[in-house]
Amino acid sequence: MGLAASTLCAVGRTSWAFGEEGSFNPRMLITGTAKWKGKRKGAPGRWAQEVVRRTSAPARLSPTLVRADGPALLAEPFAVWAGTKAPAALTRSELAGLRRFIALGGVLLVDELDPHKAKFLAGAVRQLARVLPEGSPIPIGEENVLFRSFYLLTEATGRVQKSKKLRAIVRGGAVQVILSPNDLLGALARSAGAVHSFDVVPGGEPQRERAIRLAVNIAMYVLCSNYKDDQVHAPFLMRRRATGKP
Repeated sequence: MGLAASTLCAVGRTSWAFGEEGSFNPRMLITGTAKWKGKRKGAPGRWAQEVVRRTSAPARLSPTLVRADGPALLAEPFAVWAGTKAPAALTRSELAGLRRFIALGGVLLVDELDPHKAKFLAGAVRQLARVLPEGSPIPIGEENVLFRSFYLLTEATGRVQKSKKLRAIVRGGAVQVILSPNDLLGALARSAGAVHSFDVVPGGEPQRERAIRLAVNIAMYVLCSNYKDDQVHAPFLMRRRATGKP
């Protein structure tokens, strides 16, 4: 682990039930007959690259796919569930897999890829109510640790700016399900020629940068849990903020 990441993670999770601790892997979660393809296919790899470049934390540069009903889901602490259409009803084994993943402390990002219709996010929330019937999403903003786990952010964004806040299911004080309405992966996606796959609206490239910073913050939250609640890191953050370094 690089210097910045080792400093930031000095106060990390006190217990961890997953393998591959310390390496960020933005795995795409597959449910039902869904497939991960299209212009955003390379977005998880870009995400991992930005984490390594900006924080020196280790990350899988070729992120993997994982099924909700597969044992591999429990091997690492993060997964991304994304789509444009309402997902099919989760099977009994998929429900059991996701319940176990959350119970072990896993973090799930749900990303809406078609924010104007928002059918995927609405459908995913309905399915998550079956996974965690006791957990209701709440809005979170700059007061939450996710917005200050590496960069100090004042709002959420993505390929579009539908909402400046995220919603989350918080259990035991920890964010375990993050609901993104702004197509975060769309802001990250690039073609093989390193050309961005989608325009970012309405804020253009500055908005894309903010989306990348949010993605990095999510990664650091996954790696280090709620370490930022410890004030020992405040001087480090203030120095970086003063210099304006990424």
